[in-house]
Amino acid sequence: MTSKPDPKKPLEPLGAAYQPSRREILRPAELVGGAGIGAVFVGLVVLLTTQQLVLTLVSTGITFIVVLMVLALFAMGSKQDAEETADIEQQDDAAVKKQATAEPESPDAPDTTH
Repeated sequence: MTSKPDPKKPLEPLGAAYQPSRREILRPAELVGGAGIGAVFVGLVVLLTTQQLVLTLVSTGITFIVVLMVLALFAMGSKQDAEETADIEQQDDAAVKKQATAEPESPDAPDTTH
């Protein structure tokens, strides 16, 4: 038996309630940035050793593409399961509670206890 949807309630489009986190939004920038750093490193090494601009540009481009693909494949293979997500949320909640209950630090006063 299937339940029929409520005709009075408007239908929401699929995925409308999901709001990606800031980390999920910035993940592609992390991958491109990491690939860029690797490519610049290889480009500098090639430029300093061969002093040929064309070879440097080719090696930099190839390195950028290869590193980007490898990082993306690793990112796809390391998805969090429900247990890991719950553990991360629990640790985040504990850190927030600890920070909220922590007393503000007072300025350093001379130690009068002997």
